[in-house]
Parts: sequence; C-alpha cells; structure tokens
Amino acid sequence: MTGAEKAVLVHIDFRAAQFNEEFDEFIQLVESAALCIQQTLTGKRDVPNAKYFIGTGKLEELKNLLSVVAADVVIFNHALSPAQERNLERELTCRVIDRVGLILDIFAQRAKSHEGKLQVELAQLQYLSSRLVRVWTHLERQKGGIGLRGPGETQLETDRRLIGKRIKTINSRLRKVSQQRHQGRRLLKRTMTPLVSLVGYTNAGKSTLFNSLTGASVYAVDKLFATVDTTLRKLDIGPGQTLILSDTVGFIRHIPHDLINAFHATLDEIKEADLLLHVIDVNDEERSSHMQQVDKVIDEIGAATVPQILVFNKIDQNPDMTTRVEQYPDETPSIWLSAASGDGLEQLKTLICSHVAPLRQQHILRIPVSASKLRASLFTYGTVSEEHLDEIGGWVMHINIDAASLEKLCRDHDLDVSLLQE
Repeated sequence: MTGAEKAVLVHIDFRAAQFNEEFDEFIQLVESAALCIQQTLTGKRDVPNAKYFIGTGKLEELKNLLSVVAADVVIFNHALSPAQERNLERELTCRVIDRVGLILDIFAQRAKSHEGKLQVELAQLQYLSSRLVRVWTHLERQKGGIGLRGPGETQLETDRRLIGKRIKTINSRLRKVSQQRHQGRRLLKRTMTPLVSLVGYTNAGKSTLFNSLTGASVYAVDKLFATVDTTLRKLDIGPGQTLILSDTVGFIRHIPHDLINAFHATLDEIKEADLLLHVIDVNDEERSSHMQQVDKVIDEIGAATVPQILVFNKIDQNPDMTTRVEQYPDETPSIWLSAASGDGLEQLKTLICSHVAPLRQQHILRIPVSASKLRASLFTYGTVSEEHLDEIGGWVMHINIDAASLEKLCRDHDLDVSLLQE
C-alpha cells in the first residue's frame, strides 16, 4: 500500500481471559485501517505490567525491533491506560496507539453522514480528553492568547477547556438529531409500520444482506466496520405488507464504551425495533463467542426484550450447507442463507412476515362518499393495496392496518367500523 503508515503490532496472550483479544481479528482491524504491517511482536504474561503493559524484557525487544524496522506507529491489541501510553512513547520515541484508538480511527475513516461524523468526533474527543498529557509536550508552559483563556492558564487547561466546549456543542447537535429520529419513530408507530433492525458482529454480512433485500447500495466490503452510518429503507415483504429495515454499525468484542455512548442515538434504532435480525457469519470459527458479544451489547443498550431471528449468513462459502429454516417452540427462530447469492432471501421475508404480520391485518372497507376524510386518514395510517369505486360512488378499500388503529380512526370520524367492513 503506497503511502500507508507503517506499523509494528504488539499482541500478548494472558492467562487472565479478561485481558485477551483475538489475534486474527487484530490483523483484520489493522488492515481495515489501511496500515502497512511491518512486524508483529507477541508474548505471554499472567497479567499486564502496570507501567508499560508489557514486561521490561519485552519492552527491550520492542526497542530493538524498532531500531531495525522503520515504523510510524506501534499498535497494541489491548486497551492501554493514558499513563501506559505515555510511558511507552517516552521509551520507544514512537507513536503508540491501543486497540480503542485503532477502532476509533477506523470509524473516523468510514463515517460519511453528518450524524456519523459527529458521533465519531464525540467518541474521539472523549477518548482524547484523558490523554492530553500524552499528546502535548509543552504543557508546563503557560501560553497567552487574547480572548482565549484566563490569566495564567496552561496549554493543557486550554486544550481541556476547548475540548469540553466542543463536546457540549456536539452533544447539543446530537440531541437535535435524536429528537428528529424520535419524531420519525413516532410516525412509524402511528402508522403501525414495523421497524426491523439488522444487528451482528462486524463483518458478518449485514450490509450485503441489507442491499440484497432492499436494492440499496450501502458500502459493503470484506472489512471490519465497513458500515458506520445507519441506513433506513422501506422493504415490501408481502402483499400490502411494508416495513422499515435498518442497517446498523457492527459490534465487536470489548466495544469501547465511548463508542456506545457516542452512538446512543443510532443504537436507539435497535432498542425501538419490533424485530432484530441477528446476522451471523456461519463460517466464523468464533461465532458462538461473537453471538454472545452481540447479545451482551444488545442487553447493555436495553434491547434484550426485542424478538430476534438468527440469520446464519454466507452459506455459499460452504458447499455442505443449504438454505433451511428452523422454528421450534421456546427457541429463537433461525434461517441459513446467502446474502451474496440471494439463496434464502424469500424464505427470510416469509419468516419476517410471520413475526410482524400480527401487527396488521387485511381489511376490506366500503367507505361512503360522505367519509372522504376517513378515507384520507386510512391512506395516512394504513397500507392500501387496492381501491375502486362502488356502484354509488363510494370507495372499496383493501387495507392493511391493525384493528385498534382502525377502530380509533372510525370513532374519530363518528362511524361504526362494523358497518364499513365487507
């Protein structure tokens, strides 16, 4: 990769499981960030070293490696404390980035929408605010500046204050975005249009499935975190049966809390959904662990009670697998398909329809000429699949709408729903 930053990677296996990360996933993250891997340093420890994360022997080994290999940055496949980053940079005289910083950088590259960019910037600033001591080398010097700071304020204090102001500004803008999303969801609930969200571990094939179902052109590539921005599209899953499908950001093991907080408005799409399609890479050797990670995040954002369908994707990469649907009492329904080839998509639509169809029912109504306002309301709150005039100039409407909404609309227009139904 011409012009790509050169990186030395550090991966440590710990006996304490809470510190461990997957090495293969680390490589995928680095490749997704478009970095050029020069060398990889691995080792084993019981627990991290408090000062350097790695031991002093491994630190000397890393120094010797950097003296031979030209590298712009050292990347750790672990979360480092600000002090550990500072100590490592002082010893290595090289930039040091941990796993969280790497993920944030990928998000910054991928975000395209205004909201996505705001969310990523917020997460970066929250992450950076605890690391300002590492970033600046001139913090002990006091710096003047008319109109910028109070007397005697140091550069560190200034930077923290400016970051704090920027965080407040972004939070204010994101609240407005959240209000707009809330209004959109209220409209969906008023019209009883189901909201179905795609969730899953990063690179499970959510965006490919989204494109195949809706005909959209969301960026889909075999990289981690290819999708950062949430996309909504209308999807017809049956006669007169329409829903809104949402493609969301992928999850990952030990997802940074700053990201969860920053993407709160986006993740609300999952919490407010009527159904979750949990997309799983069927060929992933760690799929059970990754499914647990996704369910953990779903629980953290308050969406554990939302019904799920397990979508085992990428069967086209395994000749022994075929499309099938499994539904058993008291178990989460599941389907095996290929989003890339399209095998199983119709069965998925049928499965989705069986879960969201109870929200609406097909009604045939005879609307008199005098009830034109009711007819207009029915177009607003229901899905009209067919309409024609009757013999006296009224309307015969075939409409999908839930019974409660239909009864309320008729009451609001002083009409008895039973007299309108054929």
